[in-house]
Amino acid sequence: MPDQCARDRRSHSIIVVAMVLLVSLSGISATAHAQPWPSRPVRLIAASSPGSGVDLVARVLAQKLAEQLGQQVVVDNRAGAGGNLGAEIAARAPADGYTLFMGTPAHAINAALFRKLSYDIVRDFAPVSLATTGHYVLVVNPSVPARSVKEFLALARARPGKLNYASAGAGNATHLAGELLRSMTGIDIVHVPYKGSGPALSDVIAGHVDLMVANLTAAMPHMKSGKLRALAVMGSARASSAPELPTIAEAGVAGYSVSAWYGVLAPAGTPLEIISRLNGELAKVLRHPEVRARLAADGADPAPGTAAEFGRLIQAEVAVWTKVIKQAGITPEP
Repeated sequence: MPDQCARDRRSHSIIVVAMVLLVSLSGISATAHAQPWPSRPVRLIAASSPGSGVDLVARVLAQKLAEQLGQQVVVDNRAGAGGNLGAEIAARAPADGYTLFMGTPAHAINAALFRKLSYDIVRDFAPVSLATTGHYVLVVNPSVPARSVKEFLALARARPGKLNYASAGAGNATHLAGELLRSMTGIDIVHVPYKGSGPALSDVIAGHVDLMVANLTAAMPHMKSGKLRALAVMGSARASSAPELPTIAEAGVAGYSVSAWYGVLAPAGTPLEIISRLNGELAKVLRHPEVRARLAADGADPAPGTAAEFGRLIQAEVAVWTKVIKQAGITPEP
């Protein structure tokens, strides 16, 4: 009997020790789980190569955001498949606030352009904030006898099917901007796709193609040198870097508005408190004088706003480009 009592006491002691250990480990786990976000580096995926417009904006944001969060923000370039590769990786990432994604007009266009995608830009992402807006500009070769949008439209109507416009590729934003202009004005101009905006712009300068909707930053040096004639910017507001140019709506195409925009998204299901924190921090970043100056140098205007506003912008873009792509019968390049 004494031996049995001793064994019982030892078993009881072991159970007590085990319970104490479990409680301690549970406390450690709870403490670790309750660590404030962010407690480690954050990844910001840019679905483009280094040096691209979206990459440059991402790096400007990442540097200042890291200073404010107290954690490194690493830009992860995942170029490929017209922006779809990076989006797919981001959509599959854990919704814990440690993976963010730079959305662009290409992702709204792709939602309308591709029949099957492994992600949905609306369903699979939580909007955080619009970051910047940029400008497209309607440029013509100086040999084209038009010095305003009104004169260009009159010329195009007088010469149906004779004027041609370059783009960076079928389904690219520069292509769709031209198609939207064509559909809204009823003009008959011929699309000439290129493999990239550089070759397209070069051929407009050389006079092989009559016109193009180009990125303002890329076109600006050629506008200043007289190699290109700018007729209007394509967005809803004038560009601060070229305030003399009217918007195309001001020039007579009411309701037309196409702009280059970049914004931050997170995988769907990311906690709302993290989305809210990020939105506030990005607003601070975009108000910083150094950031504003760096973005302006690249032709981008800071455009902070609420997460809901950014979500509505994406949905509106998908709707617009779905209509344009369907009407024009545009398909992805093979």
